[in-house]
Amino acid sequence: MPDPTAVNSMFARIARRYDVANRLLSGGVDIWWRWRLVQKVSELRPAKVLDLATGSGDVAFCLSKGLPASTAITGMDFCQPMLDEAKLKQENSGRFPNVVFSQGDGMALPLADETFDAVTISFGLRNMADRHRVLTEMRRVLKPGGRLFLLEFSQPFQWFRPIYFFYLKRILPAIASGVTGDRGAYEYLCGSIEKYPGHEEISAEITRAGFSSASAIRMTLGAVALHIAEKK
Repeated sequence: MPDPTAVNSMFARIARRYDVANRLLSGGVDIWWRWRLVQKVSELRPAKVLDLATGSGDVAFCLSKGLPASTAITGMDFCQPMLDEAKLKQENSGRFPNVVFSQGDGMALPLADETFDAVTISFGLRNMADRHRVLTEMRRVLKPGGRLFLLEFSQPFQWFRPIYFFYLKRILPAIASGVTGDRGAYEYLCGSIEKYPGHEEISAEITRAGFSSASAIRMTLGAVALHIAEKK
């Protein structure tokens, strides 16, 4: 499992160029992934949303744009430099007044039980040292009937894997190095994607954490999955 101190340090190093790298390395497809997430969250019509591992705030801002202005959105991350970037983007835009950013560890959320109608986490679970602990923490802060929306890389369709992993191992780190100046960070991120379980195993982990009705929407030839589950 990832070392929290090393992960925090890594994200702190790449915080300033993180958004540019994401857009370039995904070919802009990350915008569609977030749109699908927000679309599904909007069907729930939540009053309070927690966006965990919010990073530089892109998902929190998308939620703000896609949900009613009355929706209270909390963006939480354990890496302060990433939160600094999120707050700077918010200030520069002059928008998103319903979004509040706060520092917090996903394995010990500084939040009361049964606070939120929805919890979202995008591309953050695989970087956590204890996935089960994070899942149970997210369940704890959800109200009964609340839903988890987990957007994460997954294992692609079998025929696509050789192409996909060639890109991850040989091409992506080189491009990322040019954009961020930190090849090592993206070699770690690519390795974490390769080792991460497929959508069926993650759905089983979600169920073991006490959620029900766990389902997965596979996207981009299975390389990404949007998991949705309900708190019993």
